Formats: sequence, structure tokens, C-alpha cells
Amino acid sequence: MFLDRIVRRPGHVGEGFPWTVPLIAGLQDLRLTTAVTFLVGENGCGKSTLLEGLAWGMAATAIGSHGLERDPTLNSARRFDDGFRFIRTAKAYTRLFLRAEDVFGFTTRVTRDMAVLQAEAKDLGRVVPPGIGRTRAVGLARGQASLLAQTYGADPDARSHGETFLHLLQARLAPDGLYFLDEPETPLSPTRILALIIMIEDLVASGCQFVIATHSPILLALPGATILCADHGQLAPAEWDDLEHVRVTRAFLTDPASVLKRLRD
Repeated sequence: MFLDRIVRRPGHVGEGFPWTVPLIAGLQDLRLTTAVTFLVGENGCGKSTLLEGLAWGMAATAIGSHGLERDPTLNSARRFDDGFRFIRTAKAYTRLFLRAEDVFGFTTRVTRDMAVLQAEAKDLGRVVPPGIGRTRAVGLARGQASLLAQTYGADPDARSHGETFLHLLQARLAPDGLYFLDEPETPLSPTRILALIIMIEDLVASGCQFVIATHSPILLALPGATILCADHGQLAPAEWDDLEHVRVTRAFLTDPASVLKRLRD
């Protein structure tokens, strides 16, 4: 466990977003007791806002088109950090924050960086006089481009969204890390969600901690995880069988026609 608890700063009263979100406004003390903690709830309940605040408070690196500190969509996370003390039990080797929708932005950035490095290598080879200096400069640019290709593939855009997402996780998630994932099931098929569960279990066995916001009944079934459900502005522990996400999915798979009929009625 790297992040053990957050506690509201005495007397802190926040103004504006995210403090207008009931879940955030009423939060006083949050304890994380297992290696995997799921945040679940209806759209708009504040679970993603909470996840972003936790990632910011732990100085996680955002995997996306922008770094965490330069991402304008994470301004609320900065304000969240002002209201809480973050109690850490150990220092994570790696701290990462990833939203499923940021994957395309990240792969675009990697593809662009590889192209820039290749172009720099050509320019250096053309304009720098022959000698050991040119050899080193060209080799450095080409080496950086080659490292990106080895890590993310020579053409990151050639994979499907789901394949890209899983490959990115495999490339960036390492032992002894603290990871904040926002709806990682979004680009994944059910089979790939199962693959993600296995990946998370293996990383937990290697000393990792996860906090994950999700709607997926499959992902929520990960053994040994704590499920915290956001409902009516409160965050409370919940059992998998009691979740509305599970009950609705189970009812629909059992008798889709009846569920749809009730919705129309």
C-alpha cells in the first residue's frame, strides 16, 4: 500500500468545482485498505473527479496528450489537493494516471515524437560536419526514436483502440507502482477485460496498488478488491452482488426482452 488515507484539512471550505460536487464536498476521511480499490457509481456522481484528485495529490504522471500539470481538464484536481492531507505508507516506484479517452492523444504524441526524432537525425546528418560529433548526435536521435518504437510499436496507430490500450498498460505498468485508472474497460471487449484482470492481479503480486473508477461488472469482480460505491453524495463499501451495475446486467442477460419492455413502459 502506497496511499493509505486522505483526511480533510481542518476548517477547509472549498469554493467552486469540485467542491460543488456533493461527494467531494462531504468527503472527510477516505481509507484505502486493499491493493485494489474500485470507485463505482452513476454518471455524474463524482467518482472520476475523486480519482483525478487522488492522482494529483500523489503526483502521478498523466499518460495522455498533456502532462498532469499542463492538462486544462485537471484544474479541479489541483483544487482538490488543497483540501486534503495525503497519508502515504511508502513511496511508489512509479505513479501513473490514465483515462481511457486519453489513449489516442498519447499514441498521437508518441507517433509525432518518433517522426520528429527521425527528421532530426536526417537534418543532423546533412548539416553537421562529418566526424565523431555528428555520429553521436545522429545516433542519439535515432536511438531515442528506436526506444519509443520498441516500447510502443513502430506504428502505434496500426492497432485497434483496445489493443493499443492493453499494449500501453503492458508497456507502462511496472512492479511497485501506484496506478489510477479511469474507466479502463471503455475500449475493451469482455475477453480483453478478463485479460486486464489477470494483468492487474499479476501486478498486485509484484507490489502494485490500484485505484480504479469503473462501470464494468466484470472488472468489479476482481477477487480481493474493495468496492466503494458513490450514492447520494456518500462513499460507502459495497458487495459485488449488491451493486446496481451487477443486478441490471444480470437481469438483462437473463431476459433482455422483459427488461426493455419495462423500460418502455
